[in-house]
Amino acid sequence: MYFRSIVAQGEEPMKKAIEKMKADFSSLRTGRASPALVEGLKVESYGTMLPLNQLSNISIPDGRTIEIRPWDITQCSNIEKAIQKSDLGLTPMNDGKIIRIPIPGLTEERRKEITKIVSKMAEDYKVSVRNIRREILENIKKAEKEKKITEDDKVVAEHESQKLTDIYIKKIDELVAVKEKEIMEV
Repeated sequence: MYFRSIVAQGEEPMKKAIEKMKADFSSLRTGRASPALVEGLKVESYGTMLPLNQLSNISIPDGRTIEIRPWDITQCSNIEKAIQKSDLGLTPMNDGKIIRIPIPGLTEERRKEITKIVSKMAEDYKVSVRNIRREILENIKKAEKEKKITEDDKVVAEHESQKLTDIYIKKIDELVAVKEKEIMEV
């Protein structure tokens, strides 16, 4: 069935959208320590900008502390500067060998702000999933015009693409619910 392959081709970008959303959510500060908060930070090292996770080992010794152990301790000050310049609002403590970042709890106001950011991000991802559905539908119509599929196949394919879209929209809603619960947790 040719039309099934058209629908299946649209599922891959939807999966990628969900994975990207998960990555974006993990970089949001929730009051809980997470390596994802800092691992992508760009640090100037030997004249180039590198992600922090390529310069150090990042661990979570407890729920409220991020510990960064640079492989080259001469990079400690560069890492510290990168954290201070970031918009994370975190204050690193550098002892010359290890950088510790205490993660303060969030105020109620900040939790609500982050929840709004999560909702906005989710809406953007829903739009991208719907755009993927639109592309699938265009490919289905094109295949029908080219007589590659019948009108009945077209109706079935449109229905399947809508079911697929609904599944991914539901996944987005589930991820939002989990993230909002995590954010509002004191």
